Amino acid sequence: MSINTVGLIGLGAVGALYADRLLETGAALSVIVDEGRRERYESEGVYINGRRVDFPYVTPKDAAPVDLLIVATKDGGLRAALDTARDFIGQHTLIVCLINGVTSEGVICERFGPENVLYSVAQGMDAVKEGNRLTYAHSGKIVLGEKEPGPISGRVQMTADYLNAHGVTCMPVEDMVRRQWGKLMLNVGLNQSIMVFEGDYSTIQKPGRPREVMLGAMREAQMIAGLEGYPISDEEFDAWVAMADGLSPEGKPSMRQDGEARRKSEVELFAGTMVRLGKKHGVEVPVNDWLYARVQETEAGY
Repeated sequence: MSINTVGLIGLGAVGALYADRLLETGAALSVIVDEGRRERYESEGVYINGRRVDFPYVTPKDAAPVDLLIVATKDGGLRAALDTARDFIGQHTLIVCLINGVTSEGVICERFGPENVLYSVAQGMDAVKEGNRLTYAHSGKIVLGEKEPGPISGRVQMTADYLNAHGVTCMPVEDMVRRQWGKLMLNVGLNQSIMVFEGDYSTIQKPGRPREVMLGAMREAQMIAGLEGYPISDEEFDAWVAMADGLSPEGKPSMRQDGEARRKSEVELFAGTMVRLGKKHGVEVPVNDWLYARVQETEAGY
């Protein structure tokens, strides 16, 4: 098979960024929405770095299977998004999910089967979306692979080649799930610390309590990853920290944007996962316990 058509669902910060790059480079793109979102987007527009982008919106009533489906919603919206996108998924549709954490692919596999699900993480972008306006300086990249470790498969390479040819930097790897754990480790520290301390990336890029909390939460996640069978070396740990240090200082991660908008965050994917797995393995995760409690307190006040 080959990839000729691509659908994307989820126009948050990551989804809008990559949809824009696909559209700019001539991809046969369909942005999948329900009728209400289509009307709102067409009326209000979506603005990326100051310019209005009119995406090709397609609703389920006009659905046709695409060759590649990119899911870029938040975790809480995944099941509803799969309902909306179901008629865009055919027998040979490859599915790439950019949701944080290490559980979303499992949800998709339960719904549509594991045969055409690729595993991925999106990393290195500093996109901030406020209302219908997105700004970013770094577009980051998608890291892509199969669930099981091993040589890069033909379909992973084909998908990476397609994305790279259409403005989306994509790196195929042989150990994808371990890479997902590395990204989770970063999110556990970066996202939660900046939300709790109500800052931006600069908040954790300088010495101080927020950076100490970020590093402590990440060390706990590194420990949990090893106990789950996905060891992360100290050199990799330092590389993830360096990535955080290289983000645009005025940018904000998704959890901080959630907090500012007074909406529920992905704390269950981050500290919640660490707390549950800590209990499973009989180890303590005090930094994540503290972050979990602080975020719950904040969200209880919405």
